[in-house]
Order: sequence, then structure tokens, then C-alpha cells
Amino acid sequence: MLNSIIAGTEITVSSFFVCTGISLILGFLTALVSMYENKPTQSFVITLAVTPTIVQIIIMLVNGNIGTGLAVAGAFGLVRYRSASASGKEISLIFLSMALGLATGMGYVVLACIFFVVVALFLLMLQKIHFGAGNENLRSLKITISENLDYDGLFDDIFAEFTDMVELEKVKTTNMGTLYELDYAVILKDEHKVKTFIDELRCRNGNLNIVCGKPVAPRESL
Repeated sequence: MLNSIIAGTEITVSSFFVCTGISLILGFLTALVSMYENKPTQSFVITLAVTPTIVQIIIMLVNGNIGTGLAVAGAFGLVRYRSASASGKEISLIFLSMALGLATGMGYVVLACIFFVVVALFLLMLQKIHFGAGNENLRSLKITISENLDYDGLFDDIFAEFTDMVELEKVKTTNMGTLYELDYAVILKDEHKVKTFIDELRCRNGNLNIVCGKPVAPRESL
């Protein structure tokens, strides 16, 4: 069942079309997995869809020929990629596409399908349970106060009422030094009381600017 459909070094027309069809299907499904709860670029999705087929044909062309293998390796060594660095998840999906292409290129189409199902289900499960993600209630809070106010302890009673955690991350001066901008990381007790929370802060900071929202996540990387 898990044996290769390619006998030796001879590739038949039927085995070629079977392997190519499976590669196209698995590439398309891999692209769908990448779009689950994400917004990848169109070029990245298309790349995932065609990578298994491209790798498959390369493996079929090499097919045990050492000279051809060295030539292919040399040709690919001349290629330089000048794209933006990918996230950890994107790199994992690229390796998945390449592994599928390697398997189908060697004729192990059933093994490729089983491997895809196992890895895809595992990735979707981790995505669904938000494995490794931070606290979803974490918010970035920016408060502007006048220079004559002492920000140390100024909002402690309000924070105690509306937040479970608060941390002052940065303080900077603005408007030629006449204002302070305080950057906090906070975890709110109740997401439905954001307006009340901001209104209390406005009464304390003289109705100057207040910004409360989700923190800007850095680009994922390995």
C-alpha cells in the first residue's frame, strides 16, 4: 500500500499523470490550509499550490542519475531569493509542500496523502486552540498627560478597578516637552467596559488623547 508506483528508474505515462495529479491536489489543499484564519498574499498561496508539482518533476528527472542530480543542484545554487523573510508558519508550509513533492516524485503517492492529512490536521488543531498565542485580552494603552502631572500612581485606583494587569512600558515627551505620552500594557477585566474605563481616564488626564487597542504584533519568525 505504501510502496512506490514507480518501478525502478522507468517512469510510465500513467504513473507520471497519477503523481502529477496527486501533487496538484495536495498543493491546492496545502494552499487552503495556509488561508485558514490567515490572510497570506496571493503569490504565497500560488507558490504553495505549485511547489509539490515542481519538486515532483525535478525528482522524476533526476531519478537516480547522479550527474543530473549534480546539475540540478548547481542550477538551483545560482538562484538568489530577494523576497521578504517569511514567518515561521510560512516556512513550515513551504517545507510541507517540498516534502509532498519529494514523496510524489518518488512515486509514494499514498504515503504523501497520509502525511499531508496528518500534518494538516495537526496544524489546523494548533491554529484552532491558538497554541502558543498570548493573552487575547492584552491591550495597548496610550495616555497623554500634561507636564505638571506626576504620572507615578496617577491612575492606580482606576487600573485596580478595570484591569487585571498593568505595566508601564514607555514614557516619552511630546509637543515640545509640554506633554507626556504614557504607554501601558494592560489586561482588562471586562471587555464590555472599555468606554467606562476610558471615560474615567479622561477625567484624570484633563481630557487629552487616550488610545486603547490591541498591541501591534511583530512579524512572526523562527
